[in-house]
Amino acid sequence: MSDMTEQPVAPATAPEKSPAGKVSLFEVFLTFLVIGAVSFGGGVVAYLRNSLVSQKKWLDEEEFLAALEISQALPGLNATNMSVIVGDRLRGPLGSIVGFVGMTLPGGLLILVLGIAYVSNNHNSYVNAALAGVGAASVGLLASVTLQIGHKQLEHLLDIAIVLVTIVMVSVFHISLVIVLLTVGPVAIFLYRPHKDRVHAADRTGLDKKPAD
Repeated sequence: MSDMTEQPVAPATAPEKSPAGKVSLFEVFLTFLVIGAVSFGGGVVAYLRNSLVSQKKWLDEEEFLAALEISQALPGLNATNMSVIVGDRLRGPLGSIVGFVGMTLPGGLLILVLGIAYVSNNHNSYVNAALAGVGAASVGLLASVTLQIGHKQLEHLLDIAIVLVTIVMVSVFHISLVIVLLTVGPVAIFLYRPHKDRVHAADRTGLDKKPAD
């Protein structure tokens, strides 16, 4: 009876960890602390995109847009909602808490200090001019990130039509955002619902890309 030589079994390769698993709670806190400290007004969306997508690469463009859309649909500020959503994605419930604290801490402290200072200097023309300048810069930042995101999101006439209807309802007719969401939202969901042919095409594409056993 011949001896059978055992072939060494190669250790199974551990699956590559996602970027979320490599992020520490301190890094989550520090990132949102910096965003909360340097972002002003509507410009916070630009800072969020630059930090989370371009620099940290914690999210790709589609994931950022999805998180932003959820944040806008929920009550509260977009920035704080984003910190909770992204923090949960990176480190679970603790990440949500850490991200929220990091995002809100600088603004809370700054508002406290500036509020006390503004009460004493609210008639100062230099103070009012500085606030007007900050507001103008925030509009520019918001316009910039809108253009960056819009050229990827607005690919069809239907996309542009929904945006224009929303702008007219809010800006021209001054309709409440809640009513706009309750009316335009269901229509958009119905129009963008998955069609059977698209689902079947996606399934066929997935099967074609599946490696052979």
